[in-house]
Amino acid sequence: MERWRKAALILDSLEEIIIATLIGAATLLIFVAVAQRYGLSGAASLFRWARAEDIPWLASAAKSLFFAIAYVRLTWAQELCIFMVVWMAKFGAAYGVRTGIHVGVDILVESLTGRWRNALIIAGLLAGALFTAIIGTLGAHLVWHISATGQTSAVLELPMWLVYLAVPLGSYLMCYRFLEVAWTFWRTGERPHHDPGKVEGIEAPPEVSVGGGGAR
Repeated sequence: MERWRKAALILDSLEEIIIATLIGAATLLIFVAVAQRYGLSGAASLFRWARAEDIPWLASAAKSLFFAIAYVRLTWAQELCIFMVVWMAKFGAAYGVRTGIHVGVDILVESLTGRWRNALIIAGLLAGALFTAIIGTLGAHLVWHISATGQTSAVLELPMWLVYLAVPLGSYLMCYRFLEVAWTFWRTGERPHHDPGKVEGIEAPPEVSVGGGGAR
């Protein structure tokens, strides 16, 4: 049991590290690409203005700056960001199941009590596990066939089977999370719940009564 808990903690940490790394890398890459684009535009505008005002040293500096910025080619940035977002979304969906942040319509479930409510919740979780298992299997089938074609991406020339590998991996992980939540609910009757007003590491202050009565 202790080994199982350690393995579960490692998987949780790895899941969070992958998501955070992909989000951070994609954000940084987009920022650099946009900064380069505006830098090129700004250097070109400065060069034209310096020539119009007959300031040769500034025109020469602007020209050098333009070529220095253009030397760093980021034509691949958009494609890589798309791939990273795809991977992040698949693993993020599994993280959402684990933490209970997926949006769901539970008016029927919450209107029931006792065994009927528990049975409906478990049925819904098992249905999610079955669906994601099917998607994962179909994704694995897709990856297998694409790997045989040798297809690569347009800019980075990455093997497309590596890109589509996010589908089976993310789907199977999501299936595992559904089963994990169902098992925990069956044993304890508790489900993961996300409080949108809660910030990790920050505790809400105690309520203060009106009229100087102090904390309640």
